[in-house]
Amino acid sequence: MERTKIETVIYMKATVLSEILEKLNRGESAELILSDGNQTYIRKLSKNDRLILLGCGHVSVDVYRLARTLDFDIVAVDDRPSFASYERFPDARIICDDFISAIEKLNITKNDYVCVLTRGHLWDMQCIRAVLSGTVPFYLGLISSSKRVKGLFEILEQEGFDRDVVNKIHAPIGLKIGAMTTAEIAVSICAELIQERHKRYVKPRENELLQTNVNTELLRYLAQSKEPRAMVTVLSSFGSTPAKSGSMMAVNSLGLVSGTVGGGCGEASAITKARRIVGTGESTILTIDMDNEVAADNDMVCGGSMTVLIEDIT
Repeated sequence: MERTKIETVIYMKATVLSEILEKLNRGESAELILSDGNQTYIRKLSKNDRLILLGCGHVSVDVYRLARTLDFDIVAVDDRPSFASYERFPDARIICDDFISAIEKLNITKNDYVCVLTRGHLWDMQCIRAVLSGTVPFYLGLISSSKRVKGLFEILEQEGFDRDVVNKIHAPIGLKIGAMTTAEIAVSICAELIQERHKRYVKPRENELLQTNVNTELLRYLAQSKEPRAMVTVLSSFGSTPAKSGSMMAVNSLGLVSGTVGGGCGEASAITKARRIVGTGESTILTIDMDNEVAADNDMVCGGSMTVLIEDIT
């Protein structure tokens, strides 16, 4: 099921990862250069997209809980102190102010995602007018009924807003999945955010890995932990493998992990090999075949194969 291609000394430095982490903390993107001894690979780490929640009601709380796992930096806005609070949005930037003033402070850009989730039609209109009067974000969604949306769009056009721009508002917000509860509505909204984000997909350069997400907890552990650990990165995958190139994971000498390269027996093989690498100053390339008889015996029904680079962090 697994094949080791090479073993060589590469010495991935924790200081390199620390520099990348500092760059990301400044709101910049970064690149991690990897080598298998024969060629180099680029693992881009893109800064998180900003998601602005205008309104801090129950739906917003559930959107926040999901979106924070999807690599969004979240801003929560409401004019009610009991709603715009760190108790409800622990890791978000909180702005407790009237919506128009808050939108002016935010300096919305064409790369932002904005969800209008206020407590009523009056505040919805305030937010939509204020957002459309400035730089229109990449994504603008409004929670409302289809009937109300039609009337809103007509009013906006009468007020002089470009109908082509108005028609790009995602309203009613979210994908149509028959959502009923606030949690289900949040799922539909976050699904639409993912769908729209993937429309921005840019074909990678040669030797550039597919995934560009940032797992801050993983990077912090790799860069700052004092215990021996190894970094596992998927360089390539073929077939219906659960992880694509650029997936990352950390493994310590006990086999405890942070991050993932797909789970299951394939990840277990990578963990076993990584534990042997920890503390050696070496690296190895591991090819995990999930199409062969061994994989079938282990019920690895997904098929395909993936090649991972395992590096000791020094």
